[in-house]
Amino acid sequence: MKIRLQQISKTFSGFKAVDGVSLDIASGKLVALLGPSGSGKTTILRMVAGLEFPDAGTIHFGSENATGIPVAKRGVGFVFQHYALFPHMTLAENIAFGMESLQPKRSREEVAAKVAELLQLVRLHGLGERFPGQISGGQRQRVALARALAVEPKVLLLDEPFGALDAAVRRDLRRWLREIHDELGITTLFVTHDQEEALDLADEVVILRDGKIVQAGSPQDVTRQPVSAFVMNFLGDTNRIAVTVSAGIARLGEARFAAEGLADGAAELYARPRDLAWRADGKGVPARVRRVLDRPDSRRLVVQTAAGQHIELDTAPEDPVRPGDAGAVDVLRWRIFADDGAAG
Repeated sequence: MKIRLQQISKTFSGFKAVDGVSLDIASGKLVALLGPSGSGKTTILRMVAGLEFPDAGTIHFGSENATGIPVAKRGVGFVFQHYALFPHMTLAENIAFGMESLQPKRSREEVAAKVAELLQLVRLHGLGERFPGQISGGQRQRVALARALAVEPKVLLLDEPFGALDAAVRRDLRRWLREIHDELGITTLFVTHDQEEALDLADEVVILRDGKIVQAGSPQDVTRQPVSAFVMNFLGDTNRIAVTVSAGIARLGEARFAAEGLADGAAELYARPRDLAWRADGKGVPARVRRVLDRPDSRRLVVQTAAGQHIELDTAPEDPVRPGDAGAVDVLRWRIFADDGAAG
């Protein structure tokens, strides 16, 4: 089922939570809405679900204008962060609840068969008679997904589905959710504030800021070709290094970098720690090591340039570099944006 949002807006108490958002989601795709708190991602999800209605604009499911259709008739499955399971019902009863409410003509045998099929799908076969309090958080989230799928939705919506779980469980469930999506092919829209989660799971990532889309594209697009300082800064660790642009060239000490299209004046060079290399031979931007932070698969160097700027970069775990060593930072990949405060 294709979803089309056309210039949707929503205001709460004078605050514009969503401001003229347009987005096409192709049938069968898994799309992540990503952004900081207050960026409008959950409000968009709730409007797609029918839990909120836009003040302006339209929402289409395929060729149907779904803007005014209430949630019960919209054909969506919704998974919340905190499961929202009924504690007094067994897992099987929780999964069956939506079917019995929205599809009352189904026989008990049909409902039982569907519940068994879904428990198998979410890898909880044989646990249907347990109660939510008797299983783990990760298993409860699987039950919540099974319940959402039970009504055979046209669209699956997930609001921070793994936010209440620890990191190891989240990683396992991310892989599992992607496998389920590929198997079922349901158009899926999910909200997250976790950049790694969005990049690992989604076919397309939509980055929001102040109720507007600032960039949308594949994980490769948004990570390799960020369109603004905000996107670059938002998507993971990055160094912001002051440079001066003149005639399309950015200067950092004696180093020179292409900065075509930027006006002369102050700018910032953005480079991720893995886009930099430490050179003991001094070829690059001269610097001195201030701290060495050991990680399981690398060493993080905190260095200071001659101009007093601090830069963080990653090197191999066996690299013998120590605090106090002199050398240089070799900038392998970078982006340069005007210094206009857009990164915050």
